[in-house]
Amino acid sequence: MENLSLIYYWQMPLLFVVGIVAGILNVLAGGGSLLTLPLLIFMGLGSTVANGTNRIAIFCQDLFAIIGFKKRGYLPVDLVLLCTPPALIGSWFGANLAVSMDDAVFNRILAGIMIGVLIFTAVDPMKRIRQQDIRFSALRKIVLVVSFFFVGIYGGFVQAGVGFIIIAALLAHGLDLVRINAVKVFVIFVYTGVALSVFIYHGEVNFFWGLSLAAGNAIGGALGPRLAVAKGHDWIKKLVNITVLVFALKLLFFS
Repeated sequence: MENLSLIYYWQMPLLFVVGIVAGILNVLAGGGSLLTLPLLIFMGLGSTVANGTNRIAIFCQDLFAIIGFKKRGYLPVDLVLLCTPPALIGSWFGANLAVSMDDAVFNRILAGIMIGVLIFTAVDPMKRIRQQDIRFSALRKIVLVVSFFFVGIYGGFVQAGVGFIIIAALLAHGLDLVRINAVKVFVIFVYTGVALSVFIYHGEVNFFWGLSLAAGNAIGGALGPRLAVAKGHDWIKKLVNITVLVFALKLLFFS
């Protein structure tokens, strides 16, 4: 009874609150899993179980975010249909990877990717293209398909930081950050379903913690599209830059 009280009065509310913050961050920029994964591990879950459990929250969060973007007319269906299938295939391979990567090496690779995103969003070399009608040539479509296959592998293996990679991949084609986030949450939603099924099959999910966290993430996922549409590209760009910088410094110097 004492342990149950502790769970109810401390851990569940903490997961819920952190889930809201992580959900908003994930929809608008990325890095929310860099908050939730360490929290789940701190609460006693093994790293693999924490990785699997976190997928429940991501799945619920992105479902609400998709509804929000579609309701506001910011879901580019053609682009979503192009990017999702390769990510779906890649996520299956990523979630089934048997080889584990050293945490320190992984953190530094992720930090490097995030700094690259920071530089790209700060310079914003595709700003001029964004003012025009973007046409996706056959070559661009091939590049997107290949890049999202690897996005799926990475996201299936470790969710944390995948939003930054998707942002970089789509910014390179001149999309604004509102529509980028709409594509991002849809792609992640679909491949997370595949990755989550793999973790469930192997018994690497704690449903109690996952649903507690998912309740908060779902609220964050519902709030994210409202903020994205209301604030627009430039505001999201500043948020992405700040978020990327903070998490990159943490990974480089405090991990």
